[in-house]
Amino acid sequence: MSNLDRQATPSVCGGRGFVVAEPVRELLAPRRVQLGESTEVRRLLPNLGRRMVGAWAFVDHYGPDDITDEPGMQVPPHPHMGLQTVSWLHDGEVLHRDSLGSLQTVRPRELGLMTSGRAISHSEESPKEHARLLHGAQLWVALPEAHRTIEPHFQHHTDLPLVTAPGVSATVIMGELDGAASPGTAYTPIVGADVALAGGAEARLPLDPDFEYAVLSMSGEAEVDGVPVLPGSMLYLGCGRTELPLRAVSDAGLMLLGGEPFEEELVMFWNWIGRSHEEIAQARDDWMNGTRFGEVKGYDGPPIPAPELPPVPLKARGRVR
Repeated sequence: MSNLDRQATPSVCGGRGFVVAEPVRELLAPRRVQLGESTEVRRLLPNLGRRMVGAWAFVDHYGPDDITDEPGMQVPPHPHMGLQTVSWLHDGEVLHRDSLGSLQTVRPRELGLMTSGRAISHSEESPKEHARLLHGAQLWVALPEAHRTIEPHFQHHTDLPLVTAPGVSATVIMGELDGAASPGTAYTPIVGADVALAGGAEARLPLDPDFEYAVLSMSGEAEVDGVPVLPGSMLYLGCGRTELPLRAVSDAGLMLLGGEPFEEELVMFWNWIGRSHEEIAQARDDWMNGTRFGEVKGYDGPPIPAPELPPVPLKARGRVR
């Protein structure tokens, strides 16, 4: 999935200045964004005052939408660099195509992981014959300096590890949780897990005190460390925790996101993560000129043109709390 905002502006993210070094309960409200003609998403990251959680730099939640008589998700070819895209579904299917020639349908509870490295382009769409509901999350992971220009590649994993306890089941999507490790390739210390809670269940997830964390509510009613978190909202939790209390009022689905605070300061614009205004400007020129990012074959429609890049480089505005 992509940032299709035609009024996109560069933003500085990463760096310790944005990290809260102690446990907090900071509820983040989503910004509603139209994705194509028929899909609206709730954007949780980047958010006003909260740019990243560990290496997680972008979080969209969408659905559940009834797309019985709709085309569903239709995201034309667009570019990425310096990041990984993590596709995660609760309902529906998404057909992924990319400039490497990958063609893969991603289904519920399967990991679609695209590492852009130096440059890639891809499209995402609901198949012509699709399920009634579409519900999921799209996330980006920033790549650190040592790996941000690696060769692009795509991974699809259908067999992911589970962490279980009475009334709770956690699928490990990225990184490691309670000794269970995802097969998805990660380049920073990170965790991403899909947590299913039965109504009335209480659980305590083990956490790493050196990580910062957030929880995205996907469905149902649940309390995270005593805070009600409704579907489409996210609770930022800061650092310094060894466990996280959860309580389900009804059957509920949550996503736990966390990782070591990202040390490097980044510039994010549209669908690119770089380190400078000049690097982003070069990526934009390369995409508009048809070089470097390759061609997505098989999608019925033209690629997305990049928005205009403001001419003045953005200066960092870090904060310490």
